[in-house]
Amino acid sequence: MPTGVHLRDPREQLFTAAEEVLRQGGPDALTSRAVTAQASCAKGVLHRHFESFDAFLAEFVLDRIDLMRAQGAVLKDSAGTGTVVDNLTDALIKLFDPVAVSIVALVTFHNQVRARLREARLVGGLPVMTEIGMILSDYLTAEQERGRIAPGADIGRLAPTLVGTAHLMFAGTDGLPLWPEDVRDAVASVLGNALTTS
Repeated sequence: MPTGVHLRDPREQLFTAAEEVLRQGGPDALTSRAVTAQASCAKGVLHRHFESFDAFLAEFVLDRIDLMRAQGAVLKDSAGTGTVVDNLTDALIKLFDPVAVSIVALVTFHNQVRARLREARLVGGLPVMTEIGMILSDYLTAEQERGRIAPGADIGRLAPTLVGTAHLMFAGTDGLPLWPEDVRDAVASVLGNALTTS
């Protein structure tokens, strides 16, 4: 194993390596040794930049949540364009990519990582799922303000229902992509009468 490889941006290179490990082997494969092997660096590099592997995992998840938030900003900016169902379908396919689904499992079963995430973001619930729920809620609220979601629609119920439905769909695929039409049908079904336009 190479030990003298210079890392231009060690944190980002380690995060990219962790993402690749998740893509290839899922959350069970994500160990410090697997990450440093994927990054082609010595195991000590990770511990020079993070106090523990749990700290690394928490920072990795926070970094990926920031990427989700960027996707959320794009989704919110799409309010009033296209159709609500198509906008949400596209967003859910991107938000629940295989890495994100693996991160949900990772956070679910690592109590210390979950505690660090809650402390860092002061958000209750399951941090990744909560973040996605907030993204969808912001978008649905923006559409409601534009009259494309019914005024009486309960955004506080619609957003988490969409999150749960999408997670169940994407988590059950074993890494295989879903047909966009299946995601679209699920989104349309959840929104139902809340839509004033499709």
